[in-house]
Amino acid sequence: MIFLENIGVTYKDGTIALQGISLKFVPGEFTILLGASGAGKSTLLRCINFLTIPTKGQVIVDGLGNLHNPKILRKHRQKTGMIFQQHQLIPRQTALKNVLIGRLAYHSTLRSFFPLPKIDQIIALDCLDRVGLLNKALTPVKQLSGGQQQRVGIARALAQKPQFLLADEPVASLDPGSSHKILANLKKICQEDGIGAVVSLHQVDLALDYGDRIIGLTNGTILFDNHPSNIHSEQLERIYQHSPSMKTV
Repeated sequence: MIFLENIGVTYKDGTIALQGISLKFVPGEFTILLGASGAGKSTLLRCINFLTIPTKGQVIVDGLGNLHNPKILRKHRQKTGMIFQQHQLIPRQTALKNVLIGRLAYHSTLRSFFPLPKIDQIIALDCLDRVGLLNKALTPVKQLSGGQQQRVGIARALAQKPQFLLADEPVASLDPGSSHKILANLKKICQEDGIGAVVSLHQVDLALDYGDRIIGLTNGTILFDNHPSNIHSEQLERIYQHSPSMKTV
């Protein structure tokens, strides 16, 4: 489990991005962060693995401890996969080589200059197979579609053998059909492996379809934290500060 205790983030210009955030994330739960642009979704997501370091409060990982300890943070990041909106892949490299990057956390810097062991390649190929891209293993990423590239990004995160996955607007640049395929596949894998996922989204309909839990944010504070079946138009209006479209918000 991951515990956020009274987390706050204030930027150098005085902007308050998060305030008074206390949450618990558990393995196997598919959590959706909803909110308008600037609500604090990405900042909250990045606090979970200290890509953004909170200016107040603490993040504690069950079995490890407080992330302010560099050794604990390193172990936590090793077991926490990150999926980005813009994929963050190396276009000229093959899908397989991109996925193998997910195994680097298990090796020293010196070892990473040489071909990784066979077991790592087997793990990477298995991850590509799980996202339906085994036949594209030797294809340069730049030749893949946007949806395929996002699946490579998911496979790379899975190659870490994570306990948690953090996904920052993973389908923002995809069409509705591809968005559903990506999230359905991601949730299926998380359920099969008992992986906890925290996913930031704009699309309310996707949150309702795939979330086990929705956390609604506005102005850096939590306005809703419950099962999707319990969210109503009043809560959505407060989260988005207007009446949202159920397709894209």
